Amino acid sequence: MVRKLKHHEQKLLRKVDLITYKSDQSHRAATVCRRYAIQNPSDYDKYNRICGNIRKLAHTLSLLPPTSPFRSKYTTLLLTKLYDMGLLSTPAPTTSLTSATAPASNLLLSAAESKISVSRFCRRRIGVVMTALGMVGGGGALAAANKFVEQGHVRVGTEVVLDTAFLVVRAMEDYVTWVDGSKVKRQARAYRGEVDDFDEGG
Repeated sequence: MVRKLKHHEQKLLRKVDLITYKSDQSHRAATVCRRYAIQNPSDYDKYNRICGNIRKLAHTLSLLPPTSPFRSKYTTLLLTKLYDMGLLSTPAPTTSLTSATAPASNLLLSAAESKISVSRFCRRRIGVVMTALGMVGGGGALAAANKFVEQGHVRVGTEVVLDTAFLVVRAMEDYVTWVDGSKVKRQARAYRGEVDDFDEGG
């Protein structure tokens, strides 16, 4: 059992933080979790680990000789996958990367190495995509979007999504809609004056 601290000991310990260290990136994690309304802090760690693996892979590919067919094939595959996931804003070149396009492939690999961050993954979460598409607006839009997802009001394609950590890839972004029987959808349509009695069931 630890004794109760005396007054001067408490005053000294007020200025010392025994939980957070300068070497930790916890301040960055807290900022990102707050900005993107991440409820589970382990999601940040998972995204961070994936980003590290992608950076490591891109760096390893950049060390290979520019004339290597292995490098050109897997550089194109990596960049295409990252673009399709929505993590990169520029698509991979459609032609295969040869020795003539080696400087371009180096630039693309360095972009993949430097631009991939946890924030890029967080921007693909379903709540953030909903606010970007204008499905939810106003103050606290991200929290409201996450609440609608948890309550089962949102679907991606034909699948109802209940997990707020669901990542929406670029191809599925157009298929994020409200569930057919959703009261939120009905209220939004009533507000816009688009209510159809036939669709509402009488």
